[in-house]
Amino acid sequence: MKNTGNLKITTPTDREIVMTRVFDAPRRLVYEAYTRPELLQRWLGVFGKWTMPVCEVDLRVGGAYRYLWRGAEGAEMCVRGIFREIAPNERIVCTERFDDPWYEGEALNTTQFVERDGRTTLTLAVQYSSKEVRDAVLKTPMEHGVAASFDTMAGILAGMAQGAR
Repeated sequence: MKNTGNLKITTPTDREIVMTRVFDAPRRLVYEAYTRPELLQRWLGVFGKWTMPVCEVDLRVGGAYRYLWRGAEGAEMCVRGIFREIAPNERIVCTERFDDPWYEGEALNTTQFVERDGRTTLTLAVQYSSKEVRDAVLKTPMEHGVAASFDTMAGILAGMAQGAR
């Protein structure tokens, strides 16, 4: 198990990476930050001069999402997928495929939101097509990007919680 600050990473199976982070916010707000385009654009992968100018989310079973990031030098990275299961405020299952693939195949993401005493544990399980793909992803700085993104999300959630009071 790796621990990148508040982010915990495990590999429970030979094809899976599980990332867990606890947020000081009710799950309704965490789910909102995780699914609303105007909020996603503020925290998901937007660090180190990267922005997300395109964030399309059709949040329904069979609906699609598309995120396009742009770096300061004009580099672009785009990911898209299809929502397979949605239980509002509880669980999202979707596919993940990059337009310019940096890993082979398609991944399946399962995100769960569990609230206890006003705090929400977000668990993101990513299943890859093979152990080799999973191991290759583990060798990238992905964990630092996820940790930085979730840190930014925590700040946004703090502001949302203040506004809700």
